[in-house]
Amino acid sequence: MIEPAPGILLIADPFLKDPNFLRTVVILCEKNEEGAVGFVLNRQYEHTLDELLPDLEGHDFPVYFGGPVQPETIHMLHQCPDQIPGGQEILEGVYWGGDFEAVIDLLHKGELEKDRIRFFLGYSGWSVGQLEEEIEEKSWLTVEADPQLIFHADSDTIWKASLHKLGGDYEMMANFPIDPQLN
Repeated sequence: MIEPAPGILLIADPFLKDPNFLRTVVILCEKNEEGAVGFVLNRQYEHTLDELLPDLEGHDFPVYFGGPVQPETIHMLHQCPDQIPGGQEILEGVYWGGDFEAVIDLLHKGELEKDRIRFFLGYSGWSVGQLEEEIEEKSWLTVEADPQLIFHADSDTIWKASLHKLGGDYEMMANFPIDPQLN
């Protein structure tokens, strides 16, 4: 397995029971001596960006649950470093954060494409050593991230596609039932 670091995907084990992370894929954005931060890629929120921020009316960009920590905050990943300054590159061509006022301006001008930016409510966080313990317990599988998975149009297929990326026995895991007793 690959060590957790920015740009690594955490793929929930098929039998992970934590409701916050059941069959999820998390992109790690930060890993340091204070812990780790990432965003769930495959849990779309029921409301769009313009429903959450009324001054963005008409900009119905999807929003995703980034994780259970600070769910009242909005975060973003994007592929627009020339348009959105201040982002931190987590993977070649993929940036975390940046100037949100620039994003609002770009949205009003119609200059942002839905397939190049993703918005999240909250984030996933781990304290020092917690993520390593969860990986050791086999709660998470790790693989290098692929921008196509991060910005995939059909978020419902990201978990299975991530397992297929691992290959071998993991491809079979994509078809396991949530509760093996039901098989």
